[in-house]
Amino acid sequence: MTTPKDEHLHSFDLGGIELDPHTKIKIDDTTLRDGEQTAGVVFANEEKVRIARMLDEVGVHQIEVGIPAMKGDEKETIKHIAGLGLNASLLAWNRAVVDDVRHSLDCGVHAVAISMSASDIHIEHKLKKSRSWVLESIKKSVDFAKDNDLYVSVNAEDASRADLDFLVRFAKAARECGADRIRFCDTVGILDPFDTYNVISFLHKKVHMEIEMHTHNDFGMATANAIAGLKAGASYVNTTVNGLGERAGNAALEEVVMALKHIAHMDVGLHTERFRELSEYVAKASARTIPVWKPIVGANVFAHESGIHADGVIKNPINYEVFSPEEVGLERQLVVGKHSGGRTIQRKFQEFGIELSDEQSQDILKRARKMAIERKRGLFEKELMFIYKEHMAAGEASEAGESG
Repeated sequence: MTTPKDEHLHSFDLGGIELDPHTKIKIDDTTLRDGEQTAGVVFANEEKVRIARMLDEVGVHQIEVGIPAMKGDEKETIKHIAGLGLNASLLAWNRAVVDDVRHSLDCGVHAVAISMSASDIHIEHKLKKSRSWVLESIKKSVDFAKDNDLYVSVNAEDASRADLDFLVRFAKAARECGADRIRFCDTVGILDPFDTYNVISFLHKKVHMEIEMHTHNDFGMATANAIAGLKAGASYVNTTVNGLGERAGNAALEEVVMALKHIAHMDVGLHTERFRELSEYVAKASARTIPVWKPIVGANVFAHESGIHADGVIKNPINYEVFSPEEVGLERQLVVGKHSGGRTIQRKFQEFGIELSDEQSQDILKRARKMAIERKRGLFEKELMFIYKEHMAAGEASEAGESG
């Protein structure tokens, strides 16, 4: 039997689609805009400010802060965030309407996203307009934004269902007016990574401008599609903390960044050790829990119960962990339950300062498995100590019986 030529499973030849190491990938986080558009989610004003600060401290390159045209508290909060002197670029979302861009200017942001539908489905059934009207609206709004020295991202809404020839015209029209990048929106999450790679490669060759990925998770492929787009030549990626967003959500910040770092071998320079803290705060502010199985920041990502897995981790964590828990602000856990083995019992009791013999660990394991089945869960430390005391008492009774 032969092994891969370099003996490293993560080093397969991927046919020339590895990320260019010279490409500077930038994170444009939209938790405060698309994340808050999650049905039922509302951030208090002070929460929006706190999330903006935390995103900036983590090192996000650009923050989509909201929609100034909503006016009221939204506009005032965006103004407040713009006055904080954050390191991140601040981008405000707008329709392709000059008056929307005026509201963004009022807020003092560095950049604007100008959003317009690109698919015939939206143009005919949502806007009830024509392709020429779409292109003219882009021209008017982008011209106004550039006349006011704003950085401009033109968002091609529903780009994944757009006619490709028209999508190229759409992007070129934006570029000719001075737009700095085009945002490719898989608005309803219908792409797979293979189609994403193909369409972004095509656009990258045709439009000669920076491309941003905006992916939705309706079929569970938002992160994969985001990475595929970056491999195909996109240089910006929209994310949200915890994958918040409309319907099934957007590509999650923590997933995209860690996948780039450990799968694509591209470190975007964020302080990932604060990811769990950031996720917890956004979860609380959005009244959403973080599932224990959530990739990257879920409590179970570094929890090991199965005897084989736990034994492997005890010997060397790299057996079952691609990166250390500290890298994302978590801790490793050895869980004692139905599937645990003797090594887990011995290591767990070492944490309590108790050294067990092989015989003792096997007796305690038998009792622990029985209790775990009865209670249908892993065991708490207090329960383990109860089992230990029960084990010791049984041993003492046995010794007393023998001496009698």
